Amino acid sequence: MARIGLDPEGKVVTECFALIYAPRRARGRFPENCVTIVESETAAVEGADPERNIFPARVIGPSRSSEGFRLYYLVCWLDAER
Repeated sequence: MARIGLDPEGKVVTECFALIYAPRRARGRFPENCVTIVESETAAVEGADPERNIFPARVIGPSRSSEGFRLYYLVCWLDAER
């Protein structure tokens, strides 16, 4: 999957910490309704709830897809499970 490059001078797409609702963790991009942005890595790890399929991650986004959806792209999962 193609990666989104970050423009260091732009503020449109950023890298941030998030909680992602992901029943299957095999995906590399997620619609914004599955992503909750949080302040820090600690907040993401503490907010995780694997029993409800909510996992901590570092993401890039939002980016508009060709279908008009706002997507976040996974950089990495912040927990040991993958």
